[in-house]
Amino acid sequence: MSIVQNILNNYEKEFSLKNAYDVNPEANPESVRARIYESIPNPKKNFAGKIIDDKIIYKVSKGIYGVKRLNEETNKMNHCLLVEGNGLDLSFIKSGTVDAIITDHPYNLKKSNNGGNRHFAEYDCFQYIQEDFNEKARVLKDGSFLVEFLPEESAENFEYLYQIKKMAEEAGFKYYAKVPWKKGDFVSNCGRKSKNTEDVLIFSKGEARALRVDAKKDKAEPNVKHFMKGCNGMLPTAFDFSKPNKKDMLHQAEKPTELIEAILNFITLPNECVLDQFAGSGVTGEACLNTKRNCILIEKAHEFVLKIQKRLGMIPIFEK
Repeated sequence: MSIVQNILNNYEKEFSLKNAYDVNPEANPESVRARIYESIPNPKKNFAGKIIDDKIIYKVSKGIYGVKRLNEETNKMNHCLLVEGNGLDLSFIKSGTVDAIITDHPYNLKKSNNGGNRHFAEYDCFQYIQEDFNEKARVLKDGSFLVEFLPEESAENFEYLYQIKKMAEEAGFKYYAKVPWKKGDFVSNCGRKSKNTEDVLIFSKGEARALRVDAKKDKAEPNVKHFMKGCNGMLPTAFDFSKPNKKDMLHQAEKPTELIEAILNFITLPNECVLDQFAGSGVTGEACLNTKRNCILIEKAHEFVLKIQKRLGMIPIFEK
């Protein structure tokens, strides 16, 4: 009897890796995991009952949770998967399968990580290296957009921000635009100048995909939809959305849901897949489900994994 069939016979709906090992005592644990991973992309082998028809993830080494909602307009299910793990490790995602990346990495700049409302000394902060952008480029489809939330330029961070742009360029990304996020009436008075913005830096993998409606051609040929290269419409001078109320925030760096929804509408289409490597509060997941997108969230801190599960009403698919 096969490893997968042993699992099927004992666990109809959900199971942990330990359960899978227990019902296959003579099999090598690596073989058990391999058989599980092989079955994930194939909906006909939906042996856990809660595994989603998903052809992007092909292996899971840690906890994975999911939620799905029906898009009544297309009668398709939109899926959101949460993986507990290191957001810099994208090895479980197939190349060229993600339609957009929106992320806000916990950057390691000591002077910037303390002061005002930002106290990130206790977080697992880091600075990007070239391989990180190579991996972003690997998983993205050609022409798709990468969106990085970055701090407003200062004497402390200007060199790192320059390095980020150069690493992105080296990985094959093209600079598309930078739009500030204006945080409503909020103003931080720490540092050398008052601040109320973060930068939304947008790149495309190679030449930007065609999302922008070509009104001139549509008028000339009304029965055919025409598109030009670029985002869905002219980007604004600023995204103006107030920060979430402090009492409602799940994470210090949490963005307003409306902000992420606005960005999604510029860079993706319904039913496409969005990746957030450092999910934090899970706001990208909420915005994706609200706008009929699919998403993969990765979060390293177990504390925030639990908060995201609660926020989005997720269920376990695979447990650690």
